[in-house]
Amino acid sequence: MPGTAVVLGAGPAGLTAAWELLQRSDVQPVVFEADAQVGGISKTIVHRGNRMDLGGHRFFSKSDWVMRWWQTMLPLAGGATAVELAYHGRRTRVAPAVAAPPDADRVLLVRRRLSRIYYRRRFFDYPLSLSPATLANLGVAYSAAVGASYLRARLAPRRPEITLEDFFVNRFGARLYRTFFKSYTEKVWGVPCAAISAEWGAQRIKGLSISRALRHALTAPLRPRDGTRQTGTETSLIERFLYPKLGPGQMWEEVARRVGAAGGTLHLRHRVVGLHGRRRRVEAVDVRDETTGTVRRVAADWVVSTLPVSELTAMLRPADAEVARIAAALPYRDFMTAGLLVRRMRGGVAPGARLAPDNWIYVQEPDVHLGRLQIFNNWSPYLVADPDTVWLGLEYFCDEGDRLWAMPDPAFLDFAAGELAHIGLIAKDDVLDGTVVRVPKAYPAYFGEYEGIGRVRAFLDEWTNLFPVGRNGMHRYNNQDHSMLAARAAVDCIVGAAADKAALWAVNADDAYHEAHA
Repeated sequence: MPGTAVVLGAGPAGLTAAWELLQRSDVQPVVFEADAQVGGISKTIVHRGNRMDLGGHRFFSKSDWVMRWWQTMLPLAGGATAVELAYHGRRTRVAPAVAAPPDADRVLLVRRRLSRIYYRRRFFDYPLSLSPATLANLGVAYSAAVGASYLRARLAPRRPEITLEDFFVNRFGARLYRTFFKSYTEKVWGVPCAAISAEWGAQRIKGLSISRALRHALTAPLRPRDGTRQTGTETSLIERFLYPKLGPGQMWEEVARRVGAAGGTLHLRHRVVGLHGRRRRVEAVDVRDETTGTVRRVAADWVVSTLPVSELTAMLRPADAEVARIAAALPYRDFMTAGLLVRRMRGGVAPGARLAPDNWIYVQEPDVHLGRLQIFNNWSPYLVADPDTVWLGLEYFCDEGDRLWAMPDPAFLDFAAGELAHIGLIAKDDVLDGTVVRVPKAYPAYFGEYEGIGRVRAFLDEWTNLFPVGRNGMHRYNNQDHSMLAARAAVDCIVGAAADKAALWAVNADDAYHEAHA
């Protein structure tokens, strides 16, 4: 089936679509990426030899297809412990290659997961557990109040479950919701939980609850400690994961390399500025070369788009003014990371250690803007140029153009270092270096005009050869594996000449899809 598929964006969804088209058809993918590097929000930023992962990307999936796909691109490191995966309902143990891979850096590591909550200058388990440490941190009286609140929520849950506040209260009780979820979630989104759709919880937290977290803790001694099999484990309870040696961008750089070697075409620093079509088919794409400023028109038999829904819809110029209005007003939350290189951490550190053991720490403290702290050394030691230093990522959630976003980089680094020192996790005098990364439209939001998303989706579905995929492409808070699955569904439609895009939109639509059933 000859033809050209124009792929808009070289993140996980776009590159997966390009590779799958090359493997399964004669369609030639032409990928356009506005950035100077591939990977989208899954790219790796390099600052003076230190590598940053934007947002933290654990390579795990309930989909066996995704797990196999990743290991096809990057094999397990030769020194890694054997892992157990699930293939079509049967368990298969996968060992690393006996011989060293052609490139010892082009591998996946098996990493242990540890995330904790930092609240009242103390560490709590994440996910929350009823461990002695948690009870001691909360105190006996408060723990009893939490238990009573949880029982009330179980006996009389909120119905119907409309808002994110309803979602949290039904699963954790009102007291625990106010303690550990409310302030952090509102810090992330900038609006009250009562204004956010419960759909966000269904997609991001899945089936996690106190009862499931407790059951997971009680059965932990019975599970193999070296497995990365994901089926049957809630997303927030994953204990081991795969991770590229040099950060998440390494995976997508490898995919981009293979796409080019297989005959696909990739253009970096090329921004899509227009779409042309008739009779609900996109026929051409206008692309501007950001280096030269020239615009050219590229013919397209199919278009796979990871552009933000708001931008894509505007380019298609809907006749329905209400569709145009809803799409233009879809909300997003933006993101900033301050990378700080420090001599050592001061909080959460074991005697004789230089850093805390966490991959990331959720900062619940209300007296700082900081939302989450990544410790890159613990994702992969190869992300850090000097192993005698600690490389941190301080994550801030903001709106493009607001006070945080507008700060000059030196002022923002000083502000971020001051906040981390204020809550006792570093000493400001230990800061050696830093850099700032801004990510616009990092998080499609589930409030405001989002309630009209169905109308916009119906308009996009009318375009028979257009396939929106990825986090921004679908205005859905996808992980990278969900974005890959949506891309595969789009390729299924192209290869099978199918007009029904229901399978594409079903990815990450509820608790069960690729979560309870892989």
